[in-house]
Amino acid sequence: MAHQFSLPPLPYSYEALEPAISSQIMQIHHQKHHQTYITNLNGALAALEKAQSASDVPQLISLQQKIKFNGGGHINHSLFWQNLAPYGSADTEIEKVAPSLKAAIEAQWGSLGAFREAFAGLLLTLQGSGWGWLVKVKSAGEERLEIVSTKDQDPVSEGTPVFGVDMWEHAYYLQYLNNKASYVEGIWKVINWKTAEDRFKNGVRGDSLLKL
Repeated sequence: MAHQFSLPPLPYSYEALEPAISSQIMQIHHQKHHQTYITNLNGALAALEKAQSASDVPQLISLQQKIKFNGGGHINHSLFWQNLAPYGSADTEIEKVAPSLKAAIEAQWGSLGAFREAFAGLLLTLQGSGWGWLVKVKSAGEERLEIVSTKDQDPVSEGTPVFGVDMWEHAYYLQYLNNKASYVEGIWKVINWKTAEDRFKNGVRGDSLLKL
């Protein structure tokens, strides 16, 4: 029988991110959108197992996109919930909880302000639905940080995702309407820099990413 994934609980209450992200958005985003990705992923994996048993190659091929989209949605949202922290908590203060990451950002972009401006620039120029990410990559034997985007629910394919920002409309529209810039400005106040520091230094562990 194909493995069944389940919705991971949030590490904080739905209202904990207010006023940056409303309780209503968090509840719908978590219980409805993320749950739908999981439900569809489980269905696709069950269909895949059946197709494999029947050697149904056309069906095996047709299921790949559904698995990629919904599996990516599960991965991305599992990361997203963990890289947010309650509004006003110590974990949102990069100076206190992320010295190594802060130093790496300043070395590469010159200042935190310049980094945030570059990251916001990418987020606000995304066309359609997608994500913005800070990732740690290895290039020519050296580690560096990069700001990258992924389309729809594609997960990060190269490097370690340090943190990501969901730019699908369901992540902000009920609160910010079409004012994406205010959403991007507000989300800096609930980034979990403690988690980001841990990912920067130690990578992303599978047991903390997906609750099986």
